[in-house]
Amino acid sequence: MNKDDLGFAEPHDRPVPYMQRLTDYYLALGYGNPYRWANYVDVPFTPLTKPLAESKVMLVTTAAPYKEGAGDQGPGAKYNAAAKFYEVFTESTSEDRFLGVSHIGIDRKYTTAEDINAYFPLAALRDAVASGRIGSLAERFTGTPTNRSQATTIDKDCADVWEVTREDRADVALLVPN
Repeated sequence: MNKDDLGFAEPHDRPVPYMQRLTDYYLALGYGNPYRWANYVDVPFTPLTKPLAESKVMLVTTAAPYKEGAGDQGPGAKYNAAAKFYEVFTESTSEDRFLGVSHIGIDRKYTTAEDINAYFPLAALRDAVASGRIGSLAERFTGTPTNRSQATTIDKDCADVWEVTREDRADVALLVPN
């Protein structure tokens, strides 16, 4: 096979370095300080103390519940800042419900929100329980806002999620950021 027949993209056709792009964007808007990306030297995670097949899993998502009066929030919705939420919320894992991603900047040209399992895998977790891959599912899932304030996320939202995780006696938190 000829090296030109491999189907590789052109050298200039690379993924957008979004972290630098966002930093440049906020600087261009006049914010005097570049965004400081969270980058921990020591990752604050704890290894499992028992097999996953015996563990209770808490689902944590940034997908948003439907917000009355906030416009289109369905699978084909354009970016919709009005659909944002600002407090951690919990809902039962025993019921199916609408959650959307219209409040988040995703690539709407190449991605859709048609399949809720792509950004909120509750059904897959139920299947994993049924097949014995995980022990059980926490009674509630948790939704966390995407306010972009590290201080609020760390000091308030993480503390709220931790409290729910402890209340539901979950062994594992599965974080699904959108």
